[in-house]
Amino acid sequence: MLRGSSLGRFPTVEKRAKVFNGSSYVPIPEDGPFLKSLLFELRLLDEDKDFTESRDSCSRINKTSIYGLPVGGEELWPVIAFVKNGIIHACVPLVEQTLSPRPPLISISAISQGFELLFGVQDFLYSGQKNDTELNTKFSQLPDLLLQACPFGTLLDANLQNSLDSINFASVTHPQKQPAWKAGTYKGKPQVSISITEKVKSMQYDKRDIADTWQVVGAVTCKCDLEGIMPNVTISLSLPTNGSPLQDILVHPCVTSLDSAILTSSSIDAMDDSAFSGPYKFPFTPPLESFNLCYYTSQVPVPPILGFYQMKEEGVQLKITVNLKLHESVKNNFEFCEAHIPFYNRGPITHVEYKVSFGQLEVFREKSLLIWIIGQKFPKSMEISLSGTITFGAKSHVKQPFDHICIGSTAYLKLHFRILDYTLTGCYADQHSVQVFASGKPKISTYRKLISSEYYIWNSKAPAPVTYGSLLL
Repeated sequence: MLRGSSLGRFPTVEKRAKVFNGSSYVPIPEDGPFLKSLLFELRLLDEDKDFTESRDSCSRINKTSIYGLPVGGEELWPVIAFVKNGIIHACVPLVEQTLSPRPPLISISAISQGFELLFGVQDFLYSGQKNDTELNTKFSQLPDLLLQACPFGTLLDANLQNSLDSINFASVTHPQKQPAWKAGTYKGKPQVSISITEKVKSMQYDKRDIADTWQVVGAVTCKCDLEGIMPNVTISLSLPTNGSPLQDILVHPCVTSLDSAILTSSSIDAMDDSAFSGPYKFPFTPPLESFNLCYYTSQVPVPPILGFYQMKEEGVQLKITVNLKLHESVKNNFEFCEAHIPFYNRGPITHVEYKVSFGQLEVFREKSLLIWIIGQKFPKSMEISLSGTITFGAKSHVKQPFDHICIGSTAYLKLHFRILDYTLTGCYADQHSVQVFASGKPKISTYRKLISSEYYIWNSKAPAPVTYGSLLL
């Protein structure tokens, strides 16, 4: 996101800069003082050809085209600026953190966007340009193109020719007024992309007096590349016969109407046969960028992987036992699946003896960590096990992994996995049910994936973990 460029300023982004930068915030000066300071830094003023310590010392050698400009006793940083074909290209990217101490350039994503925009301006000005008249015409088009390519300071398309074509198309085909919240229009092949991502959380204790918990949180992300100012789209989410109903549904403001049954389905209420199980229809007018159409939760009957973890301490050694079982209803085709077993508050691992029924074990000695790489499939039995004895050395002066909660026998195993083309609820978007009211027949693509999130299996020999419920929030 950009605070300003050679083409204009973005007051909404400037307000964000005040919040992010805090006491280190420096406002962008007026055009005159800004240009004078920039010309001085670039050594383009006749009276500034002599050596100046603050600008020309060896400690200020610039290899990045990123400058700090002196402004009223303060420094405006970062400013991207370079000279090409006798024209100064400059912009001020937004830094979403405090500027003191100065963050590394690689951590500021807006710098890349700033360069991309300036290179796009450069390409637009000189691609096919034959004389000064054409160049002046292109200069006059830049302010309108900036609103199209970088609405409210957010770069959408650095190819300004696309923006010019889109403006020309809209002016001929769509005489209706452009809404203020949609600063541009799309021109190109129509397509709609729908992605459903579910994250499953679980806390498993293998204790009679403590109930295991699990929950699914889902998000439906859409990207609609459709011509026209106000295209209308309706997407339906469906569940299989035995699918778990969606609850606590939150929708994007662009959704124009919604069935009351969708809004009233809540995980707070006890589940019963009357719970709404779809289809869930969402009519909306899409924005240009990718957006989250809705979020939801669901109480699925069982977690995808059931686990048992036991750790016994014997002096400087630990004996561990792990059993994992993939539920028969879950798709046995992972992009990856692995279990991380950390040993906090101990010295480095010096020796490991283990037996694993499936997969392979990697030992990170200095990190006091075991990683059980399960792979892409469970065996036909759907059950795997790991047992072993781990010996630790004395704690060294090198900082060892530490955790204030996992002390002594209070330890856990954390599962990391991802399954493509699958959701635990069974939720899917039927391509044939997607309705698009816009010119052209769009290409419709749908994707699904299940991801683990805070998926813990606690040591069954540990004391009752009273404080762990907050991890599900």
